[in-house]
Amino acid sequence: MLMSSLNYEQVGNFRKDLALAYKTLGVVFGGLVTSPLYVYPSMNLSSPTKDDYMGLYSIMFWTLTLIGVVKYVGIALNADDHGEGGTFAMYSLLCRHADIGILPSKKVYSEEEPLLQNQSARAGRPSWLGKFFERSITARRALLFMAILGMCMLIGDGILTPAISVLSAIQGLRGPFPSVSNAVVEVLSAVILIGLFLLQKYGTSKVSFLFSPIMAAWTFTTPIIGLYSIVHYYPGIFKAISPHYIVRFFLRNKKEGWRMLGGTVLCITGAEAMFADLGHFSKKSIQIAFLSSIYPSLILTYAGQTAYLINNVNDFSDGFYKFVPRPVYWPMFIIATLAAIVASQSLISATFSVIKQSVVLDYFPRVKVVHTSQHKEGEVYSPETNYILMVLCVSVILGFGAGNAIGNAFGVVVIMVMLITTIMLTLVMIIIWRTPPVLVALYFVPFFIMEGSYVSAVFTKIPEGGWLPFAVSIILALVMFGWYYGRQRKMEYEMANKVTVERLTELLARPEVQRVPGLCFFYSNIQDGLTPILGHYIKNMSSLHAVTVFVTLRYLLVAKVDERERILVRRLGPNGVYGCTVQYGYADSLGNGDLAAQVTSSLRRHFETTTEAGEEEAASLEAARMTGVVHVRGKMRFYVGDDAGWFDKVMLGFYEFLHGICRSALPALGTPLQQRVEIGMLYKV
Repeated sequence: MLMSSLNYEQVGNFRKDLALAYKTLGVVFGGLVTSPLYVYPSMNLSSPTKDDYMGLYSIMFWTLTLIGVVKYVGIALNADDHGEGGTFAMYSLLCRHADIGILPSKKVYSEEEPLLQNQSARAGRPSWLGKFFERSITARRALLFMAILGMCMLIGDGILTPAISVLSAIQGLRGPFPSVSNAVVEVLSAVILIGLFLLQKYGTSKVSFLFSPIMAAWTFTTPIIGLYSIVHYYPGIFKAISPHYIVRFFLRNKKEGWRMLGGTVLCITGAEAMFADLGHFSKKSIQIAFLSSIYPSLILTYAGQTAYLINNVNDFSDGFYKFVPRPVYWPMFIIATLAAIVASQSLISATFSVIKQSVVLDYFPRVKVVHTSQHKEGEVYSPETNYILMVLCVSVILGFGAGNAIGNAFGVVVIMVMLITTIMLTLVMIIIWRTPPVLVALYFVPFFIMEGSYVSAVFTKIPEGGWLPFAVSIILALVMFGWYYGRQRKMEYEMANKVTVERLTELLARPEVQRVPGLCFFYSNIQDGLTPILGHYIKNMSSLHAVTVFVTLRYLLVAKVDERERILVRRLGPNGVYGCTVQYGYADSLGNGDLAAQVTSSLRRHFETTTEAGEEEAASLEAARMTGVVHVRGKMRFYVGDDAGWFDKVMLGFYEFLHGICRSALPALGTPLQQRVEIGMLYKV
């Protein structure tokens, strides 16, 4: 009986994984599975031969096998952080298993609460590499910058995937209608993308049910055409699986063959999404989808394309549509266009998600983030991000045109993310998994050499269009690092000048200080003590509300915080003064509901568990709430003096600029505009 129930449960779990695997087609693999549209057209081929095509297919086969199957499916998917994937998830995982993080939530806050003790517990003694990072602040900053750069490269992916996918799909119009100019193709592609970006504010829930069927149609029709092409043009194409064709390719083409790696790397574009989108699906569902459909589909599609090109060596500039048989040309054009739009949507949504996580972790200037679905927590929309992406995507199409410059730019983004993932995954193996050195070397050396070769090749494309994503990513990384540096210096000052509970009692005991009616939520960035702005406020206002709650928003390096641990309240020394810590993970929603109402409810529950005085406190709280609620937030600004170092002058000046143009944090908390008060204070560096 037990065996039958276990079998029934296993069958149920397998069916659930299959259903999730089907859904991943429309979300996770859009960029990867549409790559045949632009790989061959992006290559700088000059008088290619049959042997050249055999070598190129061999390179693509082994790239998909080693990076896609071995690295991502076999290894990287196991380096998740509470179900979340991506470079920053690996960074947070490393921070919790060794003292190598320099995030404020790791340095400033105490670890008295059970939640932080459980989530930040180290796995035994740190390894030799962990000790090195603990000793070197330079190494820790380099690791942080690498994680940030990985996120920024994913945002660059969100700019280029819509541009190259839609443009490559619409190029199909020029096959039956050669009179259609490149300018018409570019304008039509730009119009489609503008329409797609304008629809983002409505969310994708209403049309997302179409995503998986569209991508399934694409995934299963392209390999069928590939098989037809193999049989019809060159049945011996799978001889190219032998690695000796790669050796012959490089011996024959030498430097030019190395430069062509910048085009072949595009065959693996979107593989990083397998890991980055792990939080939306299960590991097993992604593995099932990739191994059962995506990988075979790509291998057969590229084989079919290559078989066609072996017999039509000069058709590489339109390598996808030329190998599509005429009877199914228009159905494939429609499917390709829809698949390109879905792939674009997947990367746009991933960009919104990355921006949201960065804002929640306080690593990016605050922008508006809206949840477009009541049922899907991860479905978010950022107006500022959306319109900047739209302008950049359209500029890429109209600026680079239908040449291979976009492919050059795309290659830089793709391989940089993969190389960063390889390095960070090696750190996870050594510091957390304690993998034997021989196995670490067997992973790191081959992948570092292979991806390093790709990086060296795509860097030669920087003058030919590859500069764009590199420049965008570096600018975004500098913005995030500058924002972080300013927030860190601000927090260090607050910790050095914090107001203790004893000092607050002394301030309130002064005869000129009055307790005025009402409920005040006073927002602070520190927990072990109170913000220096409080002393500034009391001295200038000579008052404090009858009930004052000091609220600290605490962003933890975890994906999600349990609802029971979300709001922690406690009494402070003076009468009517309370402390409250609101804890969020980087995948949690910050503005989910009225925060003030949630804190008030937590205080009432806290009073119920205490002595008889709790009833009086509950009555005082209710009376204060009925009188009026005010939300006070300090706005500390830096005054950079002439005696400050050049680094501080540049970085803090940059931070002040960013701080001046970004949104306030209070609107994200659901606080009414008429209840907000900001107190300014200057801090001399």
